[in-house]
Amino acid sequence: MEYQHGGDIYSQEVDLDFSANLNPFGLPEAVRRAAADSLGDCTVYPDSSSRKLTAALAAYHGVPQEQVICGNGAADLIFGLALALKPKRALVTAPAFSEYEQALDAVDCRVSWLDLREQDGFRLNPRELLEKLSGEPQLLFLCNPNNPTGVSIPREDMEWVAGVCRKQGVRLAVDECFCDFLDAPESCSLIPFLEKYPNVFVLKAFTKLYAMAGLRLGYGLCADGELMERLKQVRQPWSVSSVAQAAGLAALGETGYVRASTEAIARERRWLSGELTRLGLTVYGSEANYIFFRDPAGADRSVRGRLYEALLERRILIRSCANYRGLDNTYYRVCVRLHEDNEILIRELERILAGADHLERQE
Repeated sequence: MEYQHGGDIYSQEVDLDFSANLNPFGLPEAVRRAAADSLGDCTVYPDSSSRKLTAALAAYHGVPQEQVICGNGAADLIFGLALALKPKRALVTAPAFSEYEQALDAVDCRVSWLDLREQDGFRLNPRELLEKLSGEPQLLFLCNPNNPTGVSIPREDMEWVAGVCRKQGVRLAVDECFCDFLDAPESCSLIPFLEKYPNVFVLKAFTKLYAMAGLRLGYGLCADGELMERLKQVRQPWSVSSVAQAAGLAALGETGYVRASTEAIARERRWLSGELTRLGLTVYGSEANYIFFRDPAGADRSVRGRLYEALLERRILIRSCANYRGLDNTYYRVCVRLHEDNEILIRELERILAGADHLERQE
């Protein structure tokens, strides 16, 4: 099966990976120590209920502990949610994270699509959403901010969606894994409104914010006790290792790390967006720790039409968005890294595009 995501550093030689949207400051030192110290506990089974971690997450988010469930990354919970609900019909935005569709396909669910259009800045269109909901899906997946576009949905709009879904008996799964990178995360998250909207299931992960991709730790929040019990019944026991649980507990205390890294990423996002625009690339309204852009000249036959390959020849990996529904190989996504890495990316892109322009003039 072809690899579908960013971070494929194993099948090709790469010096700089801009394809995986991870915090460029790396694993916090306290998390590293906690993970190492927990290795002695690996001779016994981990707590299958992740009790210490769910209690800490409940306190962190200000919700009851029974409203929190942990998993082997957010993807584990996406598949668990599909298995627990077994919907016959579901609605997914496009473009969006491919695991939603894969999880639904695994339970023979018929998927309908709500296309996010370039002319709308890839923003959610409420009128079109209402039309799609008339098809009576049992489950709706939304990613906020969306992946790969980085565009967020304001909380007032999310509340409207949650309310419409509740009235129509639709479960709303909201992937907020990148919400912490927004300039104002509280302006988008539905976590404070779980009691009001028990039909909402919020997905979160330690993967991106704490650069813990290899440890595999995600969690879900929901006020529907019946759904949470069904999730526990279908999930694999011991799906969250002792090491991941210890690392997660340590990560929740890293408030200084989170503040410093998100502030720096926001600065670099603005700089990198400006530089990509200066190079003649079309940059969309990305608000997270990655930037979504298009090469408007990418359909031609010059080097400019294959930025992914040209950068890979320079041992730099970016995310081609060609395998996202509704996109093609002129769309790309790059994560925001540290300034010196971002400078390298811009310098190499400048050389590639200058070479393409030279070829075009020759032709």
